[in-house]
Amino acid sequence: MLDLLTHTPFPWRNGNSIRFLVDGHQFYPAMLKGIENAKKYILMEMYLFESGKVADKFVNAFIAAERRGIDVQLLVDAYGGLGLSKDDRLRLLHSGVLLVFYNPLTFRKLKKNLFRTHRKYLLIDGVRVFVGGAGITDDFQGENAWRETVVEVQGDVVLDWQILFTKNFKQWSDSVVPECAEFSKAITSKGIKGIPARVAFTTGGARLEIKKVLLNRMNDSSNAIWFASAYFIPSRKIRKALRKAAINGKDVRLLLPGKATDHPAVRYASRRYYARLLRYGVRIFEYQGRFTHTKMVLIDDWLTIGSSNMDRWNFRWNLEANQEIKNEEITKQAYKIMQDDFNNCTEIRYYEWTKRSHFQRFKEWLWGRLDIILMKYL
Repeated sequence: MLDLLTHTPFPWRNGNSIRFLVDGHQFYPAMLKGIENAKKYILMEMYLFESGKVADKFVNAFIAAERRGIDVQLLVDAYGGLGLSKDDRLRLLHSGVLLVFYNPLTFRKLKKNLFRTHRKYLLIDGVRVFVGGAGITDDFQGENAWRETVVEVQGDVVLDWQILFTKNFKQWSDSVVPECAEFSKAITSKGIKGIPARVAFTTGGARLEIKKVLLNRMNDSSNAIWFASAYFIPSRKIRKALRKAAINGKDVRLLLPGKATDHPAVRYASRRYYARLLRYGVRIFEYQGRFTHTKMVLIDDWLTIGSSNMDRWNFRWNLEANQEIKNEEITKQAYKIMQDDFNNCTEIRYYEWTKRSHFQRFKEWLWGRLDIILMKYL
């Protein structure tokens, strides 16, 4: 079952409950409480893990759990974990926490170093998982914290998150991933609210399920496509699907970062797509005041949320994982969250956009050309 389900799409599972956690002041305490209440094991696959105030809380929570007899296994990306200090690594290892790094960096591997796990989820006891785009870093805490949304999921679909973790973890460690009674219960349980949910994932160029599902949903949409991404370097097919939906009268909106971003060059490269999208009726909003890191797409009564930005680099090099949900009540909540974000945005208007400066256009061209070169030769 393990090999089969990680090479073919996971099924939709109906027995789930979903809770939205908006920004670090909500999702970090919920995650830490989940760790504190764990009864058997804790599994985490994480791209960004940087020492600091947030990391201290999680390191201490993991160590305390291990001391209670909880099996704690962490799979951290070797590049994303460069900011995890030697002291924190030793504290975890000496306490008995199993800390494993995905694809350690070496000169001998050359381009293979570009393959990263960008997934971000925390799984507890096989019954609860936290999924989103947030790393374990101080960037998501404080006055200018990055804007992020996480979902807490309970029910049948958690089984598939554990299968996904197990498959990836076993490539880098010989340790046994726990399989408790909940693992078999999840298939037959009725869940809490009966919300349909499904795990979608990518494997760094070899499998593009998240992109394929997104394109199918966009092409079959009836009313709305609301699209939030921290980095926006979309493929030609995604740009075409956005334009087509807007031409056909759909409510097509993009929620993208404004000046507050951790990668200004990526923002300039993405803005080269604005003119044509705007001309066809796609509405573009840039978030103000702080960096929006949210990765969520709403299409009618379906949504996907998780680690995946909708850009070419993600699909080519990264392991990604998203939670898909199909439920009218849950999507109503998600639309409300995104509407609040749109209210904190500046909308880009086509006529005004055509009047931008030559220097602005040059930066878009320059970083756009670099993006094309990197994608061609890497």
